[in-house]
Amino acid sequence: MPRKEQGWVTFQTSEEERKILEEFCDQSQRTKTEILRELVRGLNQHSSPSNLLPSINTEEEDIYTQMPEIEISLQKKPLKVSSRNILKGVVKRVVTGAVNSEVTLEIVHKVELTSIITRVSVEELDLSEGKEAYAVIKSNDIVIARE
Repeated sequence: MPRKEQGWVTFQTSEEERKILEEFCDQSQRTKTEILRELVRGLNQHSSPSNLLPSINTEEEDIYTQMPEIEISLQKKPLKVSSRNILKGVVKRVVTGAVNSEVTLEIVHKVELTSIITRVSVEELDLSEGKEAYAVIKSNDIVIARE
């Protein structure tokens, strides 16, 4: 099956752009695919495509056609974890502290689970009231996850 039919996207970048992406991946400890998926998903949050990208003139297009290609896959992979106790819920409240945050999920009406996770994790998962998330329970720990 051709890569295009498998969800692959191929595009060309300059050496400088590849270096920026690689440095960002190293700093965030995420793969290029993860970073680019996040950017693509963020496109839905904007109202007009013309607001997103600067215009490119034809002279610049000729330069980019000579650059090596980077390939990424846009297929969504299911979240896999070793824990068998995974409960889907809705964030009821987030109490943010200097280092840690208290996240409460409502699993079903009047059934809530609360977990203490780092403030950075709350930011990276984009947890806020009303968003869906998962309580992943392993032994006596409750881990919060999002798709």
